[in-house]
Amino acid sequence: MKELWIEIPNTTPDETKKTILHLATEANAVLIEGEHAIRQQDKQEILLTTELDQKRIGALQNEHKKIALRIDIAGKEDENKAVEAAEQGINYIIIDCQDWRIIPLENLIARTRGKSKLIARVNSAEDARLVLQTLELGTDGVLTNTSNVEEIAKTVALVKQEGAKVKLAKAKISTVKQIGTGARVCVDTCDLMTPGEGILVGVQSAGLFLVEAEVSENPYVASRPFRVNAGSLPLYTLATLENTRYLSELKSGDEVLIVDRNGKVRTTNVGRAKIEFRPLILIEAEVDGKKLKAILQNAETIRLVTPTGSKPVTELQAGDEVLVHLATAGGRHFGVSVPEETVIER
Repeated sequence: MKELWIEIPNTTPDETKKTILHLATEANAVLIEGEHAIRQQDKQEILLTTELDQKRIGALQNEHKKIALRIDIAGKEDENKAVEAAEQGINYIIIDCQDWRIIPLENLIARTRGKSKLIARVNSAEDARLVLQTLELGTDGVLTNTSNVEEIAKTVALVKQEGAKVKLAKAKISTVKQIGTGARVCVDTCDLMTPGEGILVGVQSAGLFLVEAEVSENPYVASRPFRVNAGSLPLYTLATLENTRYLSELKSGDEVLIVDRNGKVRTTNVGRAKIEFRPLILIEAEVDGKKLKAILQNAETIRLVTPTGSKPVTELQAGDEVLVHLATAGGRHFGVSVPEETVIER
């Protein structure tokens, strides 16, 4: 899991500090206070330093103390200092890239991986997203020192999502029915997916089917591992762990979640959402007494993920098991869950 570190500026009003402290506790963030950092839930202490003093560091390590080195990266010399610290077994290296951001970050991710945890200072949630995904692996966490509560809340949500999981359940197919022609959405992503990966979609926001990306080879069409033929326009999909979008709303640059068979989640961006009219098929399944539905294109290349593989919608039969995600029941207001609202979706 990625880590969140928070340093509250001295000029922050007391009421704002209380809100930030609440967010820090919820996210199990590491809160910096002077020369110490405290992880909020277990109160684990981490000592901060700006000097690579081998004698002092050795003494602290002998006492089994956690250590974090703060270093400004303004050139190759600073980068090498960070690598040296990692080789000495410093637990955390907190970096603040000055003029150049991406290249030194990529270098440090590659050179310190598996030796120390790399934490990058950021000014916004947008910056946090960038560093957490740089060189595909990203940093191990981010340090934010803003007093902007909205930006901190966005960063908390982002950090929680990186490497998170959703719960998947086995549902049994009850009905497969051709329903004629309609508009369906192909979601072409800016990512490559593998067997067992795809996006979650469904007629009801509280029950989503895992539709596999077009990763399977066949004699007629080349595989397109960047694409999920996701289904009809009004279906829901997950844009974040908390928010849904209609497939009809997706456009280039929007975010959607890629989910694999084990529930592991990662964020990708839509490269293109392609709407075309095709024959459709209604899929109904049952789990825990709930009936779930999805309307997908009726073609051999559209496959639902199963506990052990995937199966084309054209071959589905009553009794087959597929993977679904059961979300909180209730309503949605512009994609945000409102559990208390009574909504009946048929």
